[in-house]
Amino acid sequence: MANHKSAIKRIRSNEKKRVLNKYQHKTARNAVKNLKALTSKKEAEKELPKVTSMLDKLTKRNIIHKNKAANIKSKVMRFVNGLK
Repeated sequence: MANHKSAIKRIRSNEKKRVLNKYQHKTARNAVKNLKALTSKKEAEKELPKVTSMLDKLTKRNIIHKNKAANIKSKVMRFVNGLK
């Protein structure tokens, strides 16, 4: 158990950050999943900027690695371009 005031505060702040990061990461994963479930190219093109923006924000906040975000964006864009 933590013995210092600063360590106790660090535990509290880490838990808050962990919960927020988990929420943001899960939201982005759900957005990608929902985008891949679309069958209309028009709808998919409308959702694509939102998803890429979410991934870029996660990367900027160091929630996911930049290469992982690039891979996901690449796969999603290939999916959207393949739709009819």
